[in-house]
Amino acid sequence: MRIDKFLKNSRLIKRRTVAKEACDQGRVFINDKVAKAGTEVKTGDIIRIEFGNSSISAKVLNLSESCKKEDAATMYEII
Repeated sequence: MRIDKFLKNSRLIKRRTVAKEACDQGRVFINDKVAKAGTEVKTGDIIRIEFGNSSISAKVLNLSESCKKEDAATMYEII
């Protein structure tokens, strides 16, 4: 699954266009490597997103093409 789509489906970032812009600006990392919007993400990958002065790290637990808002938190684990 593409990283921008994963970020939107998991609700780490609310909109896919915002996720794409974050990737294009070099603010998203997969396993400590800068990720483009089309970079594939796999189960077990560590994603780091930098927001201004803070950052968030999450481990990918599962990939789902679509899920309900309540189930989105099961796609990742904050580390």
